[in-house]
Amino acid sequence: MNFITTADAPPAGGHYSQAVAANGFLFVAGQLPIRLEGGIPDGIEAQTRQALANAEAILKAAGSGLDKVVSATVYVSNIELWPDVNRVYAEIFGTHRPARTVAVSPQLHYGALVEVQVIALA
Repeated sequence: MNFITTADAPPAGGHYSQAVAANGFLFVAGQLPIRLEGGIPDGIEAQTRQALANAEAILKAAGSGLDKVVSATVYVSNIELWPDVNRVYAEIFGTHRPARTVAVSPQLHYGALVEVQVIALA
């Protein structure tokens, strides 16, 4: 196993790694929409972009990218936010369509509206 850490994404806030590379895969920890300078942007669209940008920064640090994501889990605080999340997600991923799970989690940390976890090819 190789533990991935980058200053280009918010640091791990607990006893976990930003990502772990193992057996040709990268397992990126759930990314909240926290800006590098701190704080969470307002609105679901901005939060979705930030969470995906954090995941992308970690993937890049490991030599991968969003185009190599094989699976994503998206946690939303309210399913009514899903159409906006899905629109931004589709815009960012483009024609790439990883497997995906959507889960409602009404109490994400720091009051975030969305969290994204991905598994990618190393």
